[in-house]
Amino acid sequence: MITKEKVLEALSNVEEPDLGKDLVTLNMVKDIEIEGNKVTFTVVLTTPACPLKELIRNACIHAIHHLVSKEAEVEVKMTANVSSNRKDGNTLLPNVKNIIMVASGKGGVGKSTVAANLAIALAQDGAKVGLMDADIYGPSVPIMFGVRGQRPMMVNVNGKGMIAPMEKYGIQFMSIGLLVDEKQAIVWRGPMASSALKQFVSDVHWGDLDYLVIDMPPGTGDVHITLVQSVPVTGAVIVTTPQDVALADAKKGISMFSSPQVNVPIIGLVENMAYFTPAELPENKYYIFGKEGGMRLAEELEIPFLGQIPLVQSIREGGDDGVPAITGTDPVTQKAFNEFAGNTARNIAMRNANIAPTKIVEITER
Repeated sequence: MITKEKVLEALSNVEEPDLGKDLVTLNMVKDIEIEGNKVTFTVVLTTPACPLKELIRNACIHAIHHLVSKEAEVEVKMTANVSSNRKDGNTLLPNVKNIIMVASGKGGVGKSTVAANLAIALAQDGAKVGLMDADIYGPSVPIMFGVRGQRPMMVNVNGKGMIAPMEKYGIQFMSIGLLVDEKQAIVWRGPMASSALKQFVSDVHWGDLDYLVIDMPPGTGDVHITLVQSVPVTGAVIVTTPQDVALADAKKGISMFSSPQVNVPIIGLVENMAYFTPAELPENKYYIFGKEGGMRLAEELEIPFLGQIPLVQSIREGGDDGVPAITGTDPVTQKAFNEFAGNTARNIAMRNANIAPTKIVEITER
């Protein structure tokens, strides 16, 4: 006879590959139902973007057949509850589980493109996602989402007027470019830029989010320090291109986040413009900016490598036309961004399980 106890005992032999513990210990098995030989249960993943869900599903079925009954008809339902490791009192962005900075040591590496497509890819997998454009001096989200000239609405939240993020492609997003004339240069000193960023955190009604992806300005300046001092950052995704000049600046960004004063975990590194693939020759790869420089840097610094994004015309066209590449029809582009998003979500879950809780950084100036 098949019993819940036997099912749980069998599933206690199925390990979650990233977290290194079995599903029962991790409390990931829910709603076990048994009718004769039919066994149904739900596995609650740590992210809907988990790239290992089929591996886990097959391992569960094998465990039941091998340890309970070969005749069992096993149905494994997969759902997700995105993990979080905030221990900061949740005073700011209280309903945001994970705050992810997308950063680079230099401009021109496609950081905004990566951030926008990462946010949409996570949402397509079922997560609740927001995108904050913190590139105060060069906001690009209004162009990339096709909302140039539009303005966000105000909403009343518990008696306080707040800015409602705009919504498109399944995510919420906000940018300084939605509040100022795009023809007007933003000429602000560091403290003014930092103050604007703080308002984006405190005066925008982000609501319930699994991930808030923040597109950071290039470099390692005031805005970066302001952000980590204002909200508990789960970790940083570093964007680079393969050539040496970009890799040198990426190292500086990684060094800033890893410094004892800041100590923000590195979720991983993604190599953008990794190779050129022409539409008419989708199997061909031309390494215009060098080959696998980002991959080698990740190995050298012992940080996760999240993937390679090709240099293809559809990505550029999508950004200019307000239709991010992940929403298009090019299979090469979609595959690259989906794999990158899956690896990012996977490493966020591992960070939450294995590293000290997220908190606001306190930097003492000397």
